[in-house]
Parts: sequence; structure tokens; C-alpha cells
Amino acid sequence: MAKKLDERKNDYFNALNRLEDALKKDLDDDIIIDGIIQRFEFTFEQAWKVMKLYLEDQGILDEALAPRSTIKCAYKHKLIDDGDIWIEMMLDRNRTSHMYDESTAVSIVGHVKDKYIFEFEKLKNTL
Repeated sequence: MAKKLDERKNDYFNALNRLEDALKKDLDDDIIIDGIIQRFEFTFEQAWKVMKLYLEDQGILDEALAPRSTIKCAYKHKLIDDGDIWIEMMLDRNRTSHMYDESTAVSIVGHVKDKYIFEFEKLKNTL
């Protein structure tokens, strides 16, 4: 399990680095916005999956089967300290995955830049 967890952490760290790189680009370019959205989706996926694996590795057997239950379990066991923002992040990820609206995308990129990136970093530091 430890090797799989280390691999998952590495995948998450790499995804986060790529998201951070994208956030340094010109946010007025719609292609950059699209790229940030895609990197946000991928980073979120890696984040909840690494949380799930970490909790399993710690022997915590709460029902961490999907993003929402994993987030709740991670909050309960202090892996993350703001469950509400992670649920908001999950909902934004769902919005970007199921439809595309430019104003929604720009709004979500603002959330990524202003608050989600800090939550991703806190998780990285905790892991």
C-alpha cells in the first residue's frame, strides 16, 4: 500500500505543479482559461484519490468511496481543515465537467486562483 500511496502522492504533486504553472500565465487568454480548468479538474481528481488512499493506509475505514464521502472523512480525520471549501471545489469541478459556459469558467478560475490553490497546497504539506 505504501508504494501505491507514494505513487499517488507523486501524481498529485505533479498535477498541482502544472496547475500552479498555468496560473502564472495570462488569464485574459481564453485558451489559458480552458487549460486551467482542465488542470483544475485533474488536480482535484488526484487530490480526492490521494486522500482516499491515505485514509485507507491509515486504517480509517469510513465510507470513503466517492469524492464527497472522501472529503467528509478527510475532514473528520483532520487531513483537511475546511470541508466546506473542498465540497465547493467538488461542485465547481462537476460544473466544469458537465457543461461549458465561459462566464462560469472565468468564475471558477477565479476560485482556483483565490482559494482552491491554497487548499491544494495545504493538502500537499499535510501529506
